[in-house]
This record gives sequence, C-alpha cells and structure tokens, in this order.
Amino acid sequence: MSIQEVSAEKLAELFHHYRQALESDRDHASKPTVEEWEQVSQGEKDRLIAAARLTLLELISTATEVEDRKRYFAKPGEAEWGC
Repeated sequence: MSIQEVSAEKLAELFHHYRQALESDRDHASKPTVEEWEQVSQGEKDRLIAAARLTLLELISTATEVEDRKRYFAKPGEAEWGC
C-alpha cells in the first residue's frame, strides 16, 4: 500500500488509538477509560483528520523529493563515461 492509498480518516483513527494506548501506559495509577473512536466528538475527529492529512502531505512531499534527487544520479556501476 502506498501513502497515496491511506485515508486521512483511517490514519486519524489510528492516531487516536495509539495515543490512548500510550496515555494509559504512562499513567498506571489512574487507569483512564479508553474512548472508542465512535465516541470521539466530531470536532476532535475533524482536528485529528486535519493533522493526519498534513502528515500524509508531508510524507508524500518528502518521498517525492527523494525520488526527484535519485532520478539525476546513476546507480553505482551504471554511469556512462565519455562523450
């Protein structure tokens, strides 16, 4: 699966899940209730989805820059020498 195939909504849901897991792991004394994605307010979901979209755009941009740089350089042993 490529980055372009990942939906921002699914990525936001995963962010939420792992954030909940990390918070409950950090705070052993008081066990917070794990809020299911369906229970998250629409405003919070929108905020998480916007963050996920920005994350995907940055990842795509970074991957594109790396591919652009690779295009101009030959792999070792493949360079043509001479005119």
